[in-house]
Amino acid sequence: MTAGTLQPEPGDGRAEAPLPSPEVIEPIAARVRGIVDALDRALLGQHEVHELVVVGVLSQGHVLLEGMPGLGKTQMIHSLAQLLGLDFGRVQFTPDLMPSDIVGSSILQTSSDGRREMEFRPGPVFTNLLLADEINRASPKTQSALLEAMQEHRVTVLGQTRPLPEPFFVLASQNPVETEGTYPLPEAQLDRFLFKLEIRMPDAAVLEEIVQTRRRGQPPVLDALVDASSLADTFAVLEQVVLPPAVARYIAALVRGTHPDAESAPDLVQRMVRYGASPRAAIAFGEAARARALLAGRPSVGFEDVRTVAHPILAHRVILTHEARFERVTPASVVDAVLERIPTAPGALPRSAKLVEGAVT
Repeated sequence: MTAGTLQPEPGDGRAEAPLPSPEVIEPIAARVRGIVDALDRALLGQHEVHELVVVGVLSQGHVLLEGMPGLGKTQMIHSLAQLLGLDFGRVQFTPDLMPSDIVGSSILQTSSDGRREMEFRPGPVFTNLLLADEINRASPKTQSALLEAMQEHRVTVLGQTRPLPEPFFVLASQNPVETEGTYPLPEAQLDRFLFKLEIRMPDAAVLEEIVQTRRRGQPPVLDALVDASSLADTFAVLEQVVLPPAVARYIAALVRGTHPDAESAPDLVQRMVRYGASPRAAIAFGEAARARALLAGRPSVGFEDVRTVAHPILAHRVILTHEARFERVTPASVVDAVLERIPTAPGALPRSAKLVEGAVT
């Protein structure tokens, strides 16, 4: 099978989009799946989470991991840093942590010739992969110090802006908000995370394997599977993965369907949602769906790729009403309602979503 193209709809003015060939896609997909397999060996019983974390990295987005202490959130991020072979930094968030402890600060220094000048000392944010451990234990002022870094990949200290190394990812962990001594992340901070993933308690069979194979909690030693150069090659191939217009329209419909004033919004959204997902969520959908297709070794995004990443993209971006709490409505149930209401209609795809060698699935 050779590389195909997406056929444009008549009169839509779009050029044909070339598809990367299997010879280009498969080696990259195998490398990415190797990262997932290695994470499975490091942290048992969390395969779906590992796939989504890798998808988040491929999307060059930030990931928030939520779960009770002891489930392996920090270990997962440590293992990912080892596998990626990138510079790694860690910040342990505490109530007394200051913004300068994250981004760095300028201090007055005396040079060898006697002159006194301000010298910038970079903080741990100047790295490729930053572990923000227990991010919801720090005050909102300190949490907000990450806003510019996560969105703009730069920090400003005393009026001077400094770029961060590329690539730059924030992988943060937090305890559930009902745990005492935590500060819930504000909506503006949450929206900057591509995914919010829940780490759940493994079942009894996985716990038995952990007891037998994890003496003193030590994970297996992992070697780097990629480096900065091969990761850049992966990003380059990801740019070639095609997002068909029909799938893009489906993404737009899902995001719009989370807003209570939308005609397509289900009844649960109209009654229980105060604000829906932002356009940033639509952008996240496109990038994450491409990454998920690449992980599966496909050159084009399908509807199932979108549905797979829908919950981690939308759930933390939906703001519920006060009444929703009393009726036990959750963001996850809202996303379920939107997915059920908005059809994919795979049997009625427009011509623009057809491949020369077959249809998008």
